[in-house]
Amino acid sequence: MNVEPAVQSKLLALAAVDTEVTRLAHRRRTLPEQQEVERLEAERTARRNAAVAVEIILDDLDRDIRKLEGEVEAVRQREDRDRKLLAAGGVGAKQLSELQHELTSLERRQALLEDELLEVMERREASKADHDHAGARLSSVDEELADAVRLRDEALADIEVAEQRCLSDRAALVEAFPAELVDQYEAQRTKTGIGAALLQARRCGACRLELDRGEIARIAAAAPETLVRCPECNAILVRTKESGI
Repeated sequence: MNVEPAVQSKLLALAAVDTEVTRLAHRRRTLPEQQEVERLEAERTARRNAAVAVEIILDDLDRDIRKLEGEVEAVRQREDRDRKLLAAGGVGAKQLSELQHELTSLERRQALLEDELLEVMERREASKADHDHAGARLSSVDEELADAVRLRDEALADIEVAEQRCLSDRAALVEAFPAELVDQYEAQRTKTGIGAALLQARRCGACRLELDRGEIARIAAAAPETLVRCPECNAILVRTKESGI
């Protein structure tokens, strides 16, 4: 295919735009801001799970406290009843002995229940501190996540603006080329990612390989309007004063 040298040289501008589009697409896929958002989302999930786990422990401890308080109150009521019976008098020796024995048992039972209740309440206090700490950590990561999402969205918006600019520039460039040349360029770009490149100092700008003397001689002998390709990667080679031929 024959193409005017001036038109061929414009392929380098098109290739540069396509390289920038590829770079922007790669940046979008590997955006550090997105990775930070994902890291913080994972951390937020972990912290929320930790907070929920402590809430479950608190609920269990509150249930234990209510149960123990009920048992302590029941013992106190039984003890008050027995003391009233003793104070009223009129009980036989056997009943008196039984009441005194029961009071002793109730006092021991109450002491044990109150000790257990105190222990559970201390555990609840410690768990409440853990819950408050987990809540504070969750609030902190929520703030960090909000900032990270904002930065991610700003970065994506910048990429979108750059991509739209590149696509606009590309559309304007493509109009200057013959349809057949565009087809060949696009077919090569689809295969290797680079459709055209500068032949610079006898080296292909696409695959970066240096051409041997035979290939350089063949290219040098070709007419300026002849479209030449790299023998290694098949990219369209644009010849300039920098080509070394």
